[in-house]
Amino acid sequence: MEKKAIATLRVLAVEQIDKAQSGHPGIALGAAPIIYTLYAKVMNIFPGNDNWINRDRFVLAAGHGSALLYSILHLTGFGIMISDLKKFRQYESITPGHPEYRITPGVDTTSGPLGQGIPIGVGMAMAEEYLRKRFNKPLLPLVDHYTFVLCGDGDLQEGVTQEAMSLAGHLRLSRLIVLYDSNDIQLDGTVKDVNTENVAGKYQAMGWNYLYVSDGEDVNTIENAILQSKMSDKPTIIEVKTVIGYGSSMAASHKAHGSPLPHEDVLKMRKALGGDSFEVSGEIYDYYHRLINERNQANYQKWHQTRAVYQKEYPEEFMLFEKTIKDEYEIDFQSLISLVAEASKATREYGGTLINAIGKIHYGLFGGSADLSSSTKVKGVDGDFCVENRLGRNIYFGVREHAMAAIANGLALHSLRPVCSTFFVFSDYMKPAIRMGALMGLPVIYVFTHDSIAVGEDGPTHQPIEQLTMLRSIPNLITIRPADGYETLYAVKTAIETKSTPTAMVLTRQNIPNITNLKAAAALNKGAYVLAYEKNKIDGILIASGSELHLALQAKSVLFKKDYDVRVVSMPSLELFEKQNEDYKNKVLPLKIKVRVAIEMSEGAHLYRYIGPEGKLININKFGLSAPGGQAISAYGFTVENIVNTFIQITNKKS
Repeated sequence: MEKKAIATLRVLAVEQIDKAQSGHPGIALGAAPIIYTLYAKVMNIFPGNDNWINRDRFVLAAGHGSALLYSILHLTGFGIMISDLKKFRQYESITPGHPEYRITPGVDTTSGPLGQGIPIGVGMAMAEEYLRKRFNKPLLPLVDHYTFVLCGDGDLQEGVTQEAMSLAGHLRLSRLIVLYDSNDIQLDGTVKDVNTENVAGKYQAMGWNYLYVSDGEDVNTIENAILQSKMSDKPTIIEVKTVIGYGSSMAASHKAHGSPLPHEDVLKMRKALGGDSFEVSGEIYDYYHRLINERNQANYQKWHQTRAVYQKEYPEEFMLFEKTIKDEYEIDFQSLISLVAEASKATREYGGTLINAIGKIHYGLFGGSADLSSSTKVKGVDGDFCVENRLGRNIYFGVREHAMAAIANGLALHSLRPVCSTFFVFSDYMKPAIRMGALMGLPVIYVFTHDSIAVGEDGPTHQPIEQLTMLRSIPNLITIRPADGYETLYAVKTAIETKSTPTAMVLTRQNIPNITNLKAAAALNKGAYVLAYEKNKIDGILIASGSELHLALQAKSVLFKKDYDVRVVSMPSLELFEKQNEDYKNKVLPLKIKVRVAIEMSEGAHLYRYIGPEGKLININKFGLSAPGGQAISAYGFTVENIVNTFIQITNKKS
């Protein structure tokens, strides 16, 4: 029965690929015994509730093997029907080409780009360690599970994976178990063409437990290796030797990786199994359901009994647990006003102070900086998360920006509210993981400081130019660039209250004056608002965000003395502004007013939509320079004089 159960997995997977004439049969055939062992023999899951907080997590890092995952989810009762398998990779199906979070029942994370899966697993394992230490009581374990990752050779060649595995080994995340589908083949050829690493030595040196399974068809040995992993006080990587495209005419060939098998191969496999295309025998359904239900039904019911006893004996702790995993904290932001009321301060100072204060209230706020906490001012509370202190909520990520962002996704997927921070220019290193967070709708908070050429002496390598444009181009990401303490307060409020998208806050290194007020800044959640109205009639509009908003206000005063009556609009978030109705947008930026100047110390391409063909953008379209911040700002034309002259030139040209 076991052999037939695995054969059914394989056949269903390749039939999906054959019908779609698209997909990756190699891993689906080679890794089927690994997936079977996890779901049918090892993992603590409950198909009736795929959001159960104490389930074992599974990350298919090698997301191209999605057909295999959908097959096991179908056979184990997660609500994926045969009709869904037949729509593999088709429009609006729940069986897309790579696993997608929130689309397919039983899928714990989106996985596609190789390298993202293991860091996500690291984040999940960190969250499990923290929640287990924070809330479990003697004999009452609310959180007590493992995180499993299936990866391939390609995953382990990605730099972000090595960053994350290095940190996981350092933190001794013993509940993280990576199964390495080691088939010696990748898309372009053999692994030996690009790698000569000692896998065991490499990961042991990183602080991992390493195990080896020589025969990927040996289910008992795979299971025993997993059970042995659970005895280790380190994270474990199990190298399982498999054959890509097992049982097909393209077995052991790179041709099996990403192209459908010959149709004759699929027919031959189906004939050996028996039945019609996409057919599963009743005995196989019964077999899978018996394996899953006998083990996991009892575990699920026992956990609910534990939960009920816990709630009765520790009502306050239980309420805190529920608030944490559901992110249902209510923050009184009015009580934090005094933290942003100083006359002049860098917005990074305000941001760090606010996040620290909220962290003392919100037990799910968890994160830190990529070796820059003294500069970005973002540092979690309750000490450092480490082997000796699993309650610490400050993560020393080290100089691992990409892994930091990917790990944050894992933390968010496990119901925490991650915050991660670095210099704005280094957001480039994080972009793939930021995109993944936006794709999954995860409420990660990114705090980027040192936001412009005002960084100064560090020069062009550290002065962001195109990064705002990059962030604004990512769908489902909110980017906010506050102008002072009050706007920073409302930026943090917006980030904390946003539950279905990540938020990037872009903050200054240099001190800037408090130029708004509480009433005005409260409109930050609309993305843009009028900070300073015209006195009599409106001759034009100045648009700015961040440190440049102060320049716009100064320019307004000078222009008024020259008989130009202008409006100043603060525009800290283009994404939030675009969500407003046309009536509001037209009130802030009246259509009839064509004389507009936008000021931003970045490439700023997205601002062109707001200035129109007759407007002017004062921006930067080349790299920065090494000079004191004030000199760099002036050298690039960010002066009151240049703003005033630009406005007058547009006005004269129009008239």
